[in-house]
Amino acid sequence: MPFAHSGALRVYYESVGHGPAVLLILGQGMSTDAGWRTVERLAGRFRVLTFDNRDMGRSDRSLWPYLVSQMASDAVAVLDAAGEERAHVYGFSLGGMVAQELALRHRDRVCGLVLGATTPGGPRAIPQDPEVLTFFSRVGAMGPEEAEWAAVPYSYGERTRRANGERIAEDIERRLRHPPDALGYLHQVAAAAAHSTYGRLGDIAAPTLVVHGWQDVIQSPLNARVLADAIPGAELRLWPRAGHLYVTDEPEADCAVARFLERHSRSGTGRAAASARTA
Repeated sequence: MPFAHSGALRVYYESVGHGPAVLLILGQGMSTDAGWRTVERLAGRFRVLTFDNRDMGRSDRSLWPYLVSQMASDAVAVLDAAGEERAHVYGFSLGGMVAQELALRHRDRVCGLVLGATTPGGPRAIPQDPEVLTFFSRVGAMGPEEAEWAAVPYSYGERTRRANGERIAEDIERRLRHPPDALGYLHQVAAAAAHSTYGRLGDIAAPTLVVHGWQDVIQSPLNARVLADAIPGAELRLWPRAGHLYVTDEPEADCAVARFLERHSRSGTGRAAASARTA
């Protein structure tokens, strides 16, 4: 199995497809299996790199809490191991927080940036609903399958819950292949809680697309507007009938992501490339 090395930690990663590289960074409690819909959508046009964040899937466990910036270092280690000097970066939820840090700390490695269902954190961000926080504080005490089904009302939009239950079942079957353990989940909760990039978002140089489902109750879609307003030149796409897992609720969302990434692959320019040339 392919592993990257981030300090003493081994980070499991996979590569699918050919073309310009896209590094997919998944959310809290998710292994590479959870990104299957996006991988299938993008792999016909791109080389998609996915990996298990530390504490997840087949990557090493951390004995101690850590920061989102350390998770960004893990992502850079994956790029190094895969032989990619630069890549598009697509981060979802907690992965979107990691992607922000990656774009800020390693701007020469990022061609285009997609931030999905995420937040800048800090005092300017829209906080999570107390009911949602209460629910997810109880998730660690549940069994993996119970936790996945209990989270459905929070994770998916109403249309999917009412008419497309088979899509939800497909997702859960994939996620249960490598469910998180309680300590790893808590480590990621703590990392997300400490995340804050709002005061630095103006320094992001990569062309950026912000994506969010309007029915998202886990991360307020108003955070998408906060991100898009603060990142120079960022584009914003809000999907009215999608929740937090907008990739399942609205398949067109990743088609829009693919078009954005293709556009910035063809140009080969943008602020990130310009910064790299003049550095």
